[in-house]
Amino acid sequence: MGWVTVSAKIRRDLYEKLKEHNVKISEVIKRALMEEADRREREEARKSLDNARRILEKIPPGEITSAIRASRDEL
Repeated sequence: MGWVTVSAKIRRDLYEKLKEHNVKISEVIKRALMEEADRREREEARKSLDNARRILEKIPPGEITSAIRASRDEL
């Protein structure tokens, strides 16, 4: 796995406050970016599940049951 460098400009007064409170800026940025990536992945998964649910709702339950039984019989 490789690394890339990202940068952001912030106001000097914010930077000074963070330094005053011994905030490890890179750790905060990494954590925030990981949380955002996780949030977006969860949102994509939720949308996929919603789409699958809408599709499956159109199929009669008996047909789904028959398909599952047929696939089990093939094994």
